[in-house]
Amino acid sequence: MAKTKKNTKKVNTEKVRVIPLGGIGEIGKNITVVEYGEDIIVIDCGLGFPDDDMPGIDLVIPDTTYLEKNASRVKAMLITHGHEDHIGAIPYVLRVLNVPIYATRLTLGIIEGKLVEHGIEKQADLRCVNAGSTVKIGAFSVEFIHVNHSIADACAIAVTCPAGTLIFTGDFKIDLTPIQGEPINLTRFGELGNRGVLALLCESTNAERPGHTMSERKVGISLENIFRGCDKRIVIATFSSNVHRVQQIINCSAKYGRKVAVTGRSMLNIVDVAKRLGYMDIPKGTLIDINEIKKYKPEEVTLVTTGSQGEPMSALYRMAYSDHDKVTLSESDLVVISATAIPGNEKFVTNIINELLKKGVTVLNDAVADVHVSGHACQEDLKMMHVLTHPRYTIPIHGEYKHLKAHYELAKEVGEDPSHILIPETGKVIEISEEKMEVVGSVPSGKVLVDGFGVGDVGNIVLRDRRHLALDGLIVVVAAVDIDSGEILSGPDIVSRGFVYVREAEELMDEVRGIAHDTLQECLDKNIKEWNSIKSKVKDELTDYLYAKTKRKPMILPVIMNL
Repeated sequence: MAKTKKNTKKVNTEKVRVIPLGGIGEIGKNITVVEYGEDIIVIDCGLGFPDDDMPGIDLVIPDTTYLEKNASRVKAMLITHGHEDHIGAIPYVLRVLNVPIYATRLTLGIIEGKLVEHGIEKQADLRCVNAGSTVKIGAFSVEFIHVNHSIADACAIAVTCPAGTLIFTGDFKIDLTPIQGEPINLTRFGELGNRGVLALLCESTNAERPGHTMSERKVGISLENIFRGCDKRIVIATFSSNVHRVQQIINCSAKYGRKVAVTGRSMLNIVDVAKRLGYMDIPKGTLIDINEIKKYKPEEVTLVTTGSQGEPMSALYRMAYSDHDKVTLSESDLVVISATAIPGNEKFVTNIINELLKKGVTVLNDAVADVHVSGHACQEDLKMMHVLTHPRYTIPIHGEYKHLKAHYELAKEVGEDPSHILIPETGKVIEISEEKMEVVGSVPSGKVLVDGFGVGDVGNIVLRDRRHLALDGLIVVVAAVDIDSGEILSGPDIVSRGFVYVREAEELMDEVRGIAHDTLQECLDKNIKEWNSIKSKVKDELTDYLYAKTKRKPMILPVIMNL
């Protein structure tokens, strides 16, 4: 009787490490480190926008201290697509980590424009790849896979090393009727799944939304209905990076005999790059300069603008508040906001809509017309990605915790082992092998704040002071003393900013002045010569008095000089 052969397939014990440095528990700032042996690659390098408790901050970028300390091991940066939350931090990170950047043509064109703005384009090593191509980087074999998104040239990235294959989906949707190019390459995801996927790192932005994400062509149908018979000037605000959306607007405008003008710095930049690289086809004579719009009747013009998120100082914002130097809006305008508010921006968008309506402008948004579709996969699309790749392990990424948790539940729905699904944390090191997936440590991580030309020089203490000033104002106590003789030579004078208007609170300010004088004199009488002790005493006495009187705690800044 023949003996039955046992399955002696050897388990692969090789390990690969994944370290998210951003994009986890937040929208934006996407960046993930992949590490095998002595080789490191970086997937995306995005920025985030400041929260309400970050006054004065312009941008938020990831903390890349770990990469800087291991700079000799970092082989490349791989970019999935050209949105700010995936490329926006590159000009800052390249100053301290100059590595080759691999991306598709449009993505590289947008990155190059950002580097020119920062004056560092000459030091950048930009390497163009096509969807479907594979590059060898150290121990890694990296394949770019075509996906659909709200920007052209988006790709997922499959990273293969001796430990196995990791798939980073980037931002994607399943659009079987895209405006330009091919549908998402589902076949390739299926092939990789059949070959064996060690881990799927999949975006989670729309993990709470049931159903499938609608095709971009749906917006085209809505635009057609808006343009047909419209006797107003049409102003459309959308994401500048949505080249396909802008192309549909241009197509509708040309069909109905309208000229198109573009306004907003980012919109002008993206349209210029897209035209130059052949990603937009603009009929001859359709595009005009913003300075020419007054030559045409309202019904002969379409304006494409930035400001769909209500961003202060965007082109639409300036129009709404009558601060745009080229465009004045009135009853003869129809404004279409072709975007959904990003979480946190709802109030900004509402404020703009209110201002537009006050001017008599007709406003259409996605609440009243189908003028926007998402660029992110909804639940059924995410399920399809899981089923096609049937990964050994799943790591939901790109989203707030509620999105990651919804994605965790969704992965369980399609039959994945809950012990094989991990909700990651920023800075936590995830070690993956065929045997197991576990968190094995942590690296420095967090938020680096950009304020003007300053990068990282504004920290928690500065933000605390700014919040304090914004909430309660400032009182400056100015005095000159002779510390040797124990005399107050001048003052104390009281300056109030953001607390009370001095002329309307003379009695209160007189009391403040008296307390400051008495406290200073007491310190001098006791022969206290330590400046910090004197200032602290003045600050403490005034803080207690003002809180008792007003229930407010302004920042107290004593300026005491020894003459």
